[in-house]
Amino acid sequence: MWQVYLKELTELMRDRKTLIFVILLPIFIFPVIFGIMGLVLSSTTAKAAQEQHKYVIVNAEQAPEFAEALFYHKNFTRVESTLTTPEELTAAIRAGEFAVAIVIPDDFQAKQQSVEQSQWQLIYNQSSQLDFMSRYFNELLENYTGQLQRQSLSALGVDPVKLTAILKPVSVQKVDTADKRENIGEKFGALIAYILIPLCLLGASYPAIDMGAGEKERGTLETLLICPVSRSAIVLGKFLTVLTTGLAGALITVASFGIWGAIIGSFAGFAVVQEAMGAIATVELLLIFLMIVPTSAIFASLLLAISIYAKTFKEAQNYMSPLSILMFVPLAAAMMPGVELTGKTALIPVMNVALAIKELIKGTADGTMIALIFGATVALAAALIAFCVHWFQQEKVLFR
Repeated sequence: MWQVYLKELTELMRDRKTLIFVILLPIFIFPVIFGIMGLVLSSTTAKAAQEQHKYVIVNAEQAPEFAEALFYHKNFTRVESTLTTPEELTAAIRAGEFAVAIVIPDDFQAKQQSVEQSQWQLIYNQSSQLDFMSRYFNELLENYTGQLQRQSLSALGVDPVKLTAILKPVSVQKVDTADKRENIGEKFGALIAYILIPLCLLGASYPAIDMGAGEKERGTLETLLICPVSRSAIVLGKFLTVLTTGLAGALITVASFGIWGAIIGSFAGFAVVQEAMGAIATVELLLIFLMIVPTSAIFASLLLAISIYAKTFKEAQNYMSPLSILMFVPLAAAMMPGVELTGKTALIPVMNVALAIKELIKGTADGTMIALIFGATVALAAALIAFCVHWFQQEKVLFR
């Protein structure tokens, strides 16, 4: 078995594609991709925050203080228009004449005097995910309505000193019992698992295809089978090679992200993140690695079984695509709000490991649950390895 393992590992290390997928991609390309994505997102957000929005205000004379505050706001530029109805304003916004329209009722001041509520209209395209326009408008409107409240209450003889207590009789101060590490772990723990687990699959995919379907295409599988080595030893040697590359790809990627993150964080000022991540103990890092080992074994056995069954390299790739899709379903479920690590979720493959990694990063992991997840994952990995060995014994599979 070990001779087969060393042989396969040596051949893979001589292959440029393996070096690219397992070493170069994690070290350079992935961090560059995420860095570019971060820069684009940051640039887009900054641009959206500084954008000038052309606006039309209808019946501005009904609320002169608000119209003046809107006029002097740095993100709004007023344009003149004779349009007054919501339908006309909507059509003009769609045509690109301006970005937003504020419609103040023509009886606003009369309703204010009679202490009646008035309904304004804010007309704009709400499809943008970076909706700074609504935020700016709400801030201005909140300040303006506060002025109106003070004026109305003063007219009714209410003491201005007690105004705040009357408008907001109860003020709540939130005291968070979670530390910085727990907060960051809750937000980013599942995301780390979402990146780490697929990398184990990615790192094992190419070697698995090459050692099964690849050998069939090259005609070297028959030569290996006539050697004085049992088929169980052959398939276990191949399995260990696939497992090694999967784990190596994941570990190199994690180290790469950690190094690049520390470098970028020192310039960007993410001191809180560095402090929280620095609180993760070595024991917890080892537990995360132990969670990844049987998970990688599951992927390695599945990938190798698929590769052994496939006739060609291309056919194996086609079979592995559904496996990649299926893997992301439990990972996405683990990232959903309200999904916690329980006795039921601890038995769901992949999802349980993602939740365990999140709990370990948060520092709130339960030892019993971690042991249950590890045991369940090891049992599944052992069953799939046994199936892979049995699969390799079938002549109709090897020579189909």
